[in-house]
Amino acid sequence: MSGITLADWLRAQDDAALVALLRARPDLATPPPADMSVLATRVGTRASIARACEDLDTFTLAVLEGLVVQGADTEPVALATLAGLLGPDVKPKPLKQAVTKLKSLALVWGEDDGLSVPPVTREAFGTYPGGLGRATGQTYDIQGITEGEQRVLQKLAAGPPIGDTKDASRVVPLEKAETPVQRLLARNLLLRRDPGTVELPREIALQLRGERPLGPIQVTEPKPKTSTLQQTSIDATGGGEALELVRHVENLIAGWSAEPPPVLRTGGLGVRELRKVAKDLDVDERRAALLIELVVGADLAANTEAAEPEWVPTTKADVWLAATAEVRWATIAHAWLELPRLPALVGRRDEKDRLFTPLADEIRRVQAPRDRRWVLETLAAFPKGTAIADPADLAALLGWRAPRRGGRQRDELVRWTVEEGSAVGVLALGAITSAGRVLLDEGPGHAAKSLGDALPAPLDHVLVQADLTVVAPGRLEPELADEMALVADVESAGSATVYRISETTVRRALDSGRSADELHELFKIRSRTPVPQSLTYLIDDAARRHGRLRGGSAGSFLRCDDSVLISEVLAHPEATRLELRRIAPTVLVSPLPLADVLDGLRSAGFAPAAEGPDGQVLDLRPGGRRTTPRQRSARKVVSPTVPADERLGELVRLVRAGDRAAATPRGERVAVPGHLGAGPSATLSLLQQAARARRRVLVGFVDSHGTAAQRVIEPHVVGGGVLEGYDHSYGEVLRFPLHRVTSAALVDED
Repeated sequence: MSGITLADWLRAQDDAALVALLRARPDLATPPPADMSVLATRVGTRASIARACEDLDTFTLAVLEGLVVQGADTEPVALATLAGLLGPDVKPKPLKQAVTKLKSLALVWGEDDGLSVPPVTREAFGTYPGGLGRATGQTYDIQGITEGEQRVLQKLAAGPPIGDTKDASRVVPLEKAETPVQRLLARNLLLRRDPGTVELPREIALQLRGERPLGPIQVTEPKPKTSTLQQTSIDATGGGEALELVRHVENLIAGWSAEPPPVLRTGGLGVRELRKVAKDLDVDERRAALLIELVVGADLAANTEAAEPEWVPTTKADVWLAATAEVRWATIAHAWLELPRLPALVGRRDEKDRLFTPLADEIRRVQAPRDRRWVLETLAAFPKGTAIADPADLAALLGWRAPRRGGRQRDELVRWTVEEGSAVGVLALGAITSAGRVLLDEGPGHAAKSLGDALPAPLDHVLVQADLTVVAPGRLEPELADEMALVADVESAGSATVYRISETTVRRALDSGRSADELHELFKIRSRTPVPQSLTYLIDDAARRHGRLRGGSAGSFLRCDDSVLISEVLAHPEATRLELRRIAPTVLVSPLPLADVLDGLRSAGFAPAAEGPDGQVLDLRPGGRRTTPRQRSARKVVSPTVPADERLGELVRLVRAGDRAAATPRGERVAVPGHLGAGPSATLSLLQQAARARRRVLVGFVDSHGTAAQRVIEPHVVGGGVLEGYDHSYGEVLRFPLHRVTSAALVDED
């Protein structure tokens, strides 16, 4: 390739431009390149170019493809020539801006009259860049061809430029040609690649395509249809979804504490267990799958990895349950943001017709967190309150901005992210919430505070209805919420929660140690409506029968001041199964555990209570199973990190120093064999000689990152395991451990 080389072009750039390059393409800086030649080699590698192309927009990518079509990978191409190829829709200003962007990424280099691209760039656009075949350098006249021949050429000109045909099996003279393909081959308007394939020369395709050889090019990004909403409305809606998410996760943890589902032999959770979760939580299976993935993703539940493994809540779940609602939400929302999985795939089938199940390895996608952030950051870039009603518009925008990201499922990924983000409370009404914006920028801690500010103040009261329902018109204070969960069951949830009180729920509260007086006081103080007599009678009636039987460990015992009730228990058929026997007129004992005895009597219609050694009522409800949290691998995608600009500036300085060192004329040289570490005496002798004569030395060494580098210094101190010298290029004193020195050469002085 004629013209300036990439290495020379990089050398001509100022430090700010090189820092910007390394910031935009961080893979070039790892490990630090020794000089500009090494940097130029990395710039032109296949993997690095493919990675850089992922972030190019549609128009910039078309400009780069146009350069490849023009052969800029072999000979420099003028900007004016490129403009002619792109067509009249591309104006000079956006074209110049696109070329400038490509230069900033070192995907293009050179002046406007001679632009070049790395040779492997052609591979980034497939076998036929622009859908065009090989150039032959000939001029073709396609006048006078038949309509059938015209159709063949038009079809191949649209791309791809090759076609399969049996007519290419042999080449015949024009007078003997019978088909359009044979006649085109005879006229050399088609190239015969093999007995079954023909190819259209590039020159003919460009003629047929007219003034837009690469087709219509979308220069500017599409504008999605947006609406402006009040941010307070967005935050209020998102806050409601956040609280609903927290409630569902609480119920899921409670359910798995009592009945942990088994782990499939292939890993994951079975379809039957998924349906059970959906039924228990009163949600559809799609939301149930998302909740399951989030609970495990947040490490609130894990595989026990026992002989018969189960999905069991971890000890972290107890910490989570004790936190405030906004902190619990932030934990779950952050787990979703960093989840390396696609919960939306659950219920679908792969190419082998295998069903995707929750928690299975098949739905793991390491790029999911990056793509999720990509969608959310795009929404966050709009002014506050801006909503996009149709995810398809957002997908079109992202498709233009980065057509090579997201893969075949890009549009679905956008829709899934919007749906899941809305379910999690990060998005609402097609816009990002304030808490979601903070989650992206500052993390879960600040996001919890933002959600707390957006939520209305917790209520300290409820509304008791005559039909034994209790309405919570908003979020309740944690203490009141715990009391209501104990004495009533949730009948419906939403912006207002409806609880249902029954004999079973009152008995549950009494079993936990609450007295009838405490329950009366609860509703008297907390209800803004009069307490109906039906509720008073229900509590009193349940309390009158509750606890008349007292059980303890004997195995277990039952006692009652009413000997008639004791006799009634003994006469019941359940007494035989529970192995009850009378040891006193008012005392029965059993060898079974107390919890089993009490459960058996309750199923028989009695209302016993457990008591402790002091005679006080005990709460024997099981606390739920727990397992140890799993030390999971990092969820984030491993990608090159971007160092600070100061570090990049230092790296650029070292690259330039390596460049000068590589170009330095060398005199006497001593190399240190790798197995000898620091030091044959010849190396020390040469360095000491240079120090005495105040001569400069080209020193090769291995830095703390294990990267080989070179510097030109004037040694001052050689000894004590250290080489200290002055770098005249940068006016600084350098120190090298002698054991890292690999070579030394005197610099020839003219």
